[in-house]
Amino acid sequence: MKILFLGDVMGRAGRRAVVENLQRLRDDWRLDFVVINGENATGGMGLSGAHAKLLLDAGADCITLGDHAFDQKDMLQFIQGESRIIRPLNYAKDAPGRGYRVFSDRRGRKILVTQMLGQVFMKRPFDDPFSAADAVLRAHPLGGAVQAVLVDIHCEATSEKMGMGHFCDGRASVVVGTHTHVPTADTQILPKGTAFQSDAGMCGDYLSVIGMDPVEPMRRFVTGMPKARFTPAEGEATLSGLYVETDDKTGKAIKVSMIRQGGRLSQSGPE
Repeated sequence: MKILFLGDVMGRAGRRAVVENLQRLRDDWRLDFVVINGENATGGMGLSGAHAKLLLDAGADCITLGDHAFDQKDMLQFIQGESRIIRPLNYAKDAPGRGYRVFSDRRGRKILVTQMLGQVFMKRPFDDPFSAADAVLRAHPLGGAVQAVLVDIHCEATSEKMGMGHFCDGRASVVVGTHTHVPTADTQILPKGTAFQSDAGMCGDYLSVIGMDPVEPMRRFVTGMPKARFTPAEGEATLSGLYVETDDKTGKAIKVSMIRQGGRLSQSGPE
């Protein structure tokens, strides 16, 4: 199975890049399944129903969220009628929507997508992501009930993301980090067959401060005083993420590549 994961879509620039490029990438790379993290797609804070529909119509098979899952209030209702959106599994017990789902690709192969929020340096004390992951992976054995498993670990600390990679090694096809908006250079296949990258980066304008126009973040860094709201940068975006090929029998990764397409960053794609 050929899987593409795209990191946090950031504002209008990120949405535009997805709409203009995703279908071409699906065709050129013969992708079977595409997952996008969309939790910053609406003004950098959350995802609206209208923008969720835009990303799905552009070619995403599934959208994951994050700690800003319900910043846009209409998502509280929208997610209940749209099963292709996955909110964090350990967000809150009474949160609407679902924290995992088994999807089928066009050939009928099953892929589980789930997401956990980390605990280290996060503003809220979310439930333990490791026990949450363990329960779902035990119920959906790789190479048995499902042909592929993708885990989105959404958190601040690279150490916690690496810990989740090792925890899921051999039980997931892909473990990929999101949230910090900067692509890491540790793309690899772990010893038991799980593709891993600590952070996929963002789909946004990298002439920015993690996707935001630099003026207000710089003011706060220099003076310690806020003056205005953060606003997403709107230059040409780079699509950042991870490409993975899996073995249908075992579900394990056999190829992985860092993805950077368009915008300012050096370009990379499947070998």
